[in-house]
Amino acid sequence: MTKQEILQYRPSLHFATKKNWLNDPNGLVYFKDEYHLFFQHNPNDNIWGPMHWGHAVSKDLITWEELEIALYPDEHGTIFSGSTVVDWNNTTGFFPDEPGLVAIFTHHQEASDEIAQKQTQSLAYSNDNGRTWIKYEGNPVLSHASKSDFRDPKVFHHEETEKWIMSLATGQTISFYSSLNLIDWEFESEFGDNAGSHDGVWECPDLFKLKVEDTEEEKWILIVSIGDNGISNMGSRTQYFVGAFNGSVFTSEHHDIRWLDYGRDNYAGVSFSDIPEEDGRRIYLGWMSNWRYANVVPTDGWRNQMTIPRELHLRNIEGKYKVIQYPVEELSSYFERTVDIQNYEVKPSNPKKIEVNERYVDLFLDIKNDADQFGVTLNHTSAHITTIEYDALNHVIILNRRNSGNVEFSDMFSTDQELKMSERNHVQLRVIIDKCSIEIFINDGTYAITSLVYPDETCESITLYSKGGNMTVKDGYIAIPAKNATL
Repeated sequence: MTKQEILQYRPSLHFATKKNWLNDPNGLVYFKDEYHLFFQHNPNDNIWGPMHWGHAVSKDLITWEELEIALYPDEHGTIFSGSTVVDWNNTTGFFPDEPGLVAIFTHHQEASDEIAQKQTQSLAYSNDNGRTWIKYEGNPVLSHASKSDFRDPKVFHHEETEKWIMSLATGQTISFYSSLNLIDWEFESEFGDNAGSHDGVWECPDLFKLKVEDTEEEKWILIVSIGDNGISNMGSRTQYFVGAFNGSVFTSEHHDIRWLDYGRDNYAGVSFSDIPEEDGRRIYLGWMSNWRYANVVPTDGWRNQMTIPRELHLRNIEGKYKVIQYPVEELSSYFERTVDIQNYEVKPSNPKKIEVNERYVDLFLDIKNDADQFGVTLNHTSAHITTIEYDALNHVIILNRRNSGNVEFSDMFSTDQELKMSERNHVQLRVIIDKCSIEIFINDGTYAITSLVYPDETCESITLYSKGGNMTVKDGYIAIPAKNATL
């Protein structure tokens, strides 16, 4: 394998391992001026296998330093997903001198002819900012007599009850447990019956509060990822619930299904714990792939990557609470604007083409539309294109990657990704284009579409077009890598 083959699709802005397999983000935490990203990792192969916790750190959420593997399999099993918290008040007794990190993770034992699949929750702790880890001698700390799917603990400290709360994926439900010390856990409640989508196994929960924009009102958000069942035309994807949590029971206030992302490639995402109060952001990171084809995407030497970290908000839109997301502000320092697009009219007879030729691109368009359809073609090369089209008659945005490059590895990869919207005459797009990915944030983050692509080049040019009328870019820009960017 040549260096060129290894680097062919490697991203600039997104975290990917130096080599071998990566999936779910784990243990996202901020501590001592560092963002920690742990992740599901097979260090021995380019496909899913015996899970370890890989580890990377960052000062700004964009440039990551990959460190040594944090957690290895042991007699209790391989290391599945989980979370990390700062034990500020030494509730565990692990940190008599100063606060440290505690990882809460799933030990997984595969089924065999002799035993059924077994998943239990265990602890490890670090006194040196996550560089080395000590597994708790009393592992596992939580098990279940009958549930074979019993995994992905996401833990936070609930100030009102002064307890640690664990959200745990338990088949087609999320179970909640509480603890005073992260070691001894009590069952509180279970959520999921007759709620949301059950197209696949429930995984990777996250529970947190968000303030409703421009108000003092707060709501609890429960994120739940849904595994691929081999039947759905979407594969794996992520939903969320808006509601209330009293320290024991989560109650959703709606019955409709609310998707976090309308693309194929945002899964198993969770948020960072212990973001400083003065920062106040809820920062989310997802795995940019889909279980339908994650093991066969056409990269050599490494496989899969994370999304751009995103800031989450909650917005009341015509009486419906929606989770809003857009890239973290730290991303802006990696770009500089080179093309401003104001009052830019596009007629059906005269599409506009703008040369780019860069390794990553930030495109923003605020569009006033009088056309039946309009679109943006990302010309990766003359042969490889991805199209973002808005059908104004049916209020649908369509991401078409059928001709985006290498698509032969999966039948589902070539199917269109669609988003039904209520807007017709005004659409705002922000598109982050990296070597093998496109992230689209629509109408100030009201919707997101996350998608992998595998073209020969990132973006040679961008073409704007319309059909059945004119469209006008009222405001917009194209930004390319900043001269001082260190990537």
